Amino acid sequence: MATKCENCPLRRRDLFVQFTEPEIRFMQKFKAGELIVDPGTPLLMEGSNSPQLFTALHGMGLRYKTLENGSRQVINFVFPGDFIGLQAGIMGEMQHSVEATTRMTLCVFDRSEFWNFFRNHPDRAFDITWMAAVEEHFLGEALASLGQRSALEAVAWSLCRIFLRGQALGMVDRGTMPLPFKQQDMADALGLSLVHTNKTLAKLRERQLASWSDGILQVNDVEPLAELALCSSEPPVKRPIM
Repeated sequence: MATKCENCPLRRRDLFVQFTEPEIRFMQKFKAGELIVDPGTPLLMEGSNSPQLFTALHGMGLRYKTLENGSRQVINFVFPGDFIGLQAGIMGEMQHSVEATTRMTLCVFDRSEFWNFFRNHPDRAFDITWMAAVEEHFLGEALASLGQRSALEAVAWSLCRIFLRGQALGMVDRGTMPLPFKQQDMADALGLSLVHTNKTLAKLRERQLASWSDGILQVNDVEPLAELALCSSEPPVKRPIM
């Protein structure tokens, strides 16, 4: 059975702004159902005009863009609570693809109701704008990593951001969290070769700053990792959830 919005497990996480009772009732009406997909399933394809929008309830995925020569640029990683398909909702078609990395449960929303959503619920519409601004901020950070951070700093930044996000989602237990992506995914996100990424991860492991193997990330102390990454070790700011 589909999860009712009032029982949403994500609402209990510190990362998300709490709904009011009227917002919960509205989101329950806006939600069309749930979809469970297997690892490797394309959720949205670049250039597609999907009739549906999604929120990741459980599981993780990848956002990526494919160039004409077939090479891939990973834009970011999808975590529980992320809203998927905003580009299609606003621009008519997706400018990047989204794929499930693990088995995922998705809350499904009807895109045809999106403009009514904006017109009748301006507070929630502002939340959508906020999410878009956060994505823009993240892409700015990612661009700084590509252009100004060394490979060691860039990989440290990526793991630090992921670990802090995992903590806020309650995914970290005694310094470890699931990270089911491939090293190639990180290499594609940071513009590094797979060999360079592997060697850089080995350097972080030797320094006892971070270890990532067999789908598990371990960070014993996030502050020195953040110091190396030239970023803050503060938890992510609270964010709205769709």
